[in-house]
Amino acid sequence: MLFALIFGGLIGYAFGKFPGFLIGAAIGAFLFNHLKGRLLGKLQSIQAGFVESVFAVMGALCKADGVVSRDEIQVAEAMFVRFRLNDTQKAKAKAAFNRGKSPDFDLDAELARFLQMSGRQPAFLQMFLQVQVSAVAADGVVHPAEHAMLVRIARGLGLPESQVDQLEAMLRGTHQGGQAGAGQRTTGQQINDAYQVLGVSPSASDEELKKAYRKLMSENHPDKLAGKGLPESMREMAEERTREISHAYDVIKEARKKAS
Repeated sequence: MLFALIFGGLIGYAFGKFPGFLIGAAIGAFLFNHLKGRLLGKLQSIQAGFVESVFAVMGALCKADGVVSRDEIQVAEAMFVRFRLNDTQKAKAKAAFNRGKSPDFDLDAELARFLQMSGRQPAFLQMFLQVQVSAVAADGVVHPAEHAMLVRIARGLGLPESQVDQLEAMLRGTHQGGQAGAGQRTTGQQINDAYQVLGVSPSASDEELKKAYRKLMSENHPDKLAGKGLPESMREMAEERTREISHAYDVIKEARKKAS
């Protein structure tokens, strides 16, 4: 705001001395507030659209196997709590979920709408897909029909199928990492999942591995995503994603250290 006042004032002063300075400062302040209002309005629009599209697609995904179970409804309701939706947002999310599970729901059109609204930002699209994977695999399992629809969703967003595998690998790490029986999972399985999370092959060099890790951490930084319109209520999931990326990197580094 101060910069806009000074900048506008200096331009005005160049044309009309002190009176021009005052006029220029006033114009600068007006333009600043106008642009700020437009940007804020755009962010709010993206956030509202994000929530509605998320739950509409979630409704379709939960019905992928032919029926929406009570457990899946409870998962959707748990998402309301996790995303800290207020009463108005909950009502819109429920309506969107019901719209998504209706027989005439156009999944491809919904994905196209979200693509346009999000500006096709990769990290934003990945976050959208992450929510869907988390919703259908709250128990740590993704069924074949759900996996097939997740692949369809990824393709509709312009993301490779490998993104689904990456998120499912991340999910396995989240669930099994917090379970008492996590030790039953072989080291080899953990390392393979870690490579999938980072999106690199086991033959990647240390430098390639570090580059992939830094790129993912930069793209998925919660503050950066918030600045692009990610609802604050979904910050926890963004933070969870960066923790899993960091954990995967540590797993691979440790494995390579032991192998050297």
